[in-house]
Amino acid sequence: MTIRVLIADDQQLVRTGFQMILDAQPDIEVVAAVADGAEAVSEARRLRPDVCLLDIRMPKLDGLEVTRVLAGPGVENPLRVVIVTTFDLDEYVYGALRSGATGFLLKDSGPTLLIEAVRAAAAGDALVSPSVTVRLLQHLAKPRRAAVPAGDPLTDRELDVVRLVARGKTNQEVAAELFVSLSTVKTHLGSIQAKLGVRNRVETAAWAWESGVVS
Repeated sequence: MTIRVLIADDQQLVRTGFQMILDAQPDIEVVAAVADGAEAVSEARRLRPDVCLLDIRMPKLDGLEVTRVLAGPGVENPLRVVIVTTFDLDEYVYGALRSGATGFLLKDSGPTLLIEAVRAAAAGDALVSPSVTVRLLQHLAKPRRAAVPAGDPLTDRELDVVRLVARGKTNQEVAAELFVSLSTVKTHLGSIQAKLGVRNRVETAAWAWESGVVS
């Protein structure tokens, strides 16, 4: 199945570069490349791409607002958003993930990570640039302590999965470290997300840091 991607960035050179990288992949097709946030929203709603790649700073609507509109809490049938930006600022990363983004990459992360992030988002997974992952999640831990589910608490094995996810491990890495199958990891993640009331592994990781499950 081909992964359909929308790119939104106010720099023509960036849009062209990303499109060349992604269109060169046999399983990825760029269906739109737009220069501002308002057009990103309208084209995303019209085309319903599998993944939206958004810059933070754009005319009309910035990437965080576009993310809230397309993927934020309460959005019916949310799209999958990956923020790709030059700005390695905690408040941007925090804002993007809290707004519903499933990934956050720096523009200098390189083509391999860009492609991996698109494929991860399309598969319902998430990828955050390694350079910001742990620092970001530690930052997320500061504002408050998240509630631990009382009625249906996490099992010991689910907590093991949460701790590894919170440290930026992929599903494959979690499976290898716990000596279980990939499908078992996915089953645990589904159960964890249902119990915590979160939508993806990024929010799961944020909960882990906020609640003190990892430190």
